[in-house]
Amino acid sequence: MVVNKPRIVIIGAGMAGLTAANKLYKYSCSKEAFELCVIEGGNRIGGRINTSEFGGDRIEMGATWIHGIGGSPVHKIAQEINSLESDKPWECMDGFLDDPITIAENGYVLNPSLVHPISNLFKNLMDFAQGKRKSTLVGIGNGGDGIGNMSVGSFLRNGLEDYWETESRKERDDVNGNRNWNRKLLEEAIFAMHENTQRTYTAANDLLNLDYNAESEYVMCPGEEITIAKGYSSIIQSLASVLPSGVIQLGKKVAKIEWNPECELGITTENGHEGTRPVKLHFLDGTTLSADHVIVTVSLGVLKAGIRDSNDLGMLKFNPPLPDYKIEAISRLGYGVVNKLFLQLSPDYTDFDQFPFLQFLFHQSDSEVKDPRIPWWIRRTAFVSPIYKKSRVLLSWFAGEEALELETLPNEVILDQVSTALSTFLPNSLDSHEQCNGNGIKNSSKLKLVKVLKSQWGHDPLFMGSYSYVAVGSSCSDMDTLAEPLPKAGLQLQSQSKSHQLQILFAGEATHRTHYSTTHGAYFSGIREANRLLEHYHCMD
Repeated sequence: MVVNKPRIVIIGAGMAGLTAANKLYKYSCSKEAFELCVIEGGNRIGGRINTSEFGGDRIEMGATWIHGIGGSPVHKIAQEINSLESDKPWECMDGFLDDPITIAENGYVLNPSLVHPISNLFKNLMDFAQGKRKSTLVGIGNGGDGIGNMSVGSFLRNGLEDYWETESRKERDDVNGNRNWNRKLLEEAIFAMHENTQRTYTAANDLLNLDYNAESEYVMCPGEEITIAKGYSSIIQSLASVLPSGVIQLGKKVAKIEWNPECELGITTENGHEGTRPVKLHFLDGTTLSADHVIVTVSLGVLKAGIRDSNDLGMLKFNPPLPDYKIEAISRLGYGVVNKLFLQLSPDYTDFDQFPFLQFLFHQSDSEVKDPRIPWWIRRTAFVSPIYKKSRVLLSWFAGEEALELETLPNEVILDQVSTALSTFLPNSLDSHEQCNGNGIKNSSKLKLVKVLKSQWGHDPLFMGSYSYVAVGSSCSDMDTLAEPLPKAGLQLQSQSKSHQLQILFAGEATHRTHYSTTHGAYFSGIREANRLLEHYHCMD
């Protein structure tokens, strides 16, 4: 009698899926323990990692940073495959990020002495929220009492109000003769600039939706944050390189996962499955594939879309549906959109020898002094900068509603609106900036941009967003719940076949309690689920 090897199918060829496949194959290739298959709905591997080129430079459309090199498996792989150095220019964000020029709407360049106190306040508040310091230095939350179930956004705004009260800030008619700004308006705009940056870090459309208590559970890897010279996709290629041809199947989008929860009661049903394999995958092209174990690594956004009441055949469905406790965790957790906008300066635009790192301050209220030439979706970005010192490729980040709006706009509209908006910040700034930093911006004509490239993670049906966060009303425990395999382990019987246990496993950044939203979190989750199966079959050394 021929005994079939357990068939493990991994849905998704991103960081989590390929890490799990790499781990399982390295064991299986010597022991011939498993039949392994990686199913990818798109036409490339990498998932939310996608290295590309623009304006002659290597850029990242998705994941960009190694968030701390200490203990990071991504950094370790990058070192091993010599991906941290390159002769080709890349998005290294080198050297100048510590020396920004901060310009307020209407072209007013701020002296750093106005910016630094509010920047330090914001950093101190976030450090306190993340458990990195004992005191905020402005009264709120000292000792940790009275925080309750608040959002990060409300905590930050309470901190700003406390700062104004402590410092006895008074509204003034203007700042250095500028009639459009007073000190309090500037301080609020500086604070909002940092809030907008924080939104791109977290993917929260509004920091009022970001849970305060979860911030202290989030773990950063120690050490500096760097980009990958040869591109993030080099990490993906390295993980996939051990897999033989045919293991990864592209263009196979799963429409339905049919599983066998009756196994929880020790009952085996054929249910049309191949042999006794308990899981059956149905693809959009009408084909099917049976498996003993399926590791689901799709994004939280795809899972959220699948649990909604919808008959959309393009959404991932489970039959029978996921248990209520898992659906509730998926519903509570936050998942947002962050997009990158790359802009290429015209070769004949010579107003700058080196384009500066510009931080933007916008009027926060519906004031009549708001410049009507600046569209709403630009007003919640924090900065624009070249991707390295001498690059003519500029980069800006967008989160939430404005990130989705960006995806819908034609490139010609983006070029025109961004050129116009940036140009409003540059005139009349020479004298002010020479006073502040001694390194002036020339009076400039309208900024000439010739090309644009944007990411579009929100409208991509394979991702439906960028990464997860802990929303108000959820907790990090919901990520643990999302990570639990099905059928639930506590209900499985000893007599049950091993191939009928652990039918559906879950991996991906949204399943990691302390490293969610990161590539190393996705990596750790892939290792976790591979190890779960290896331990299940007593394959661990």
